[in-house]
Amino acid sequence: PTDVPPRNSRRILLCSGKIAYELEKRRQENGRSDVAIVRVEQLYPLPRRSLEAALADYTTGTPAVWVQEEPENMGAWRFFRIHFGDNLLDRFPFSGVCRQSAASPATGSKKSHDMEQSELLTAAFQS
Repeated sequence: PTDVPPRNSRRILLCSGKIAYELEKRRQENGRSDVAIVRVEQLYPLPRRSLEAALADYTTGTPAVWVQEEPENMGAWRFFRIHFGDNLLDRFPFSGVCRQSAASPATGSKKSHDMEQSELLTAAFQS
């Protein structure tokens, strides 16, 4: 879970894997004590009860954003979108931040990857 008290959160970032560390680093760099980061490690079967428990103390209506490094047509974003639509757990407006759809999960260029990664992290924290 997160070190941001739910009552202070203006945004909830959900993710899985190593992107959590990059989000945490960016949150600290930007002094964003109003953004919670919740790491979801079990994707299937969908741990709905665990997710409900992890988000129980957050204010209804707080925007929730799934963040993934993978392109939009890969990763867990579509899976979560199918299960929750525009409203996570019927309490949180739900959207996603990911790379543009692509045939390959990698750009093939370190420079392009680093630029896309920075843009992705910036977008995750934007309201």
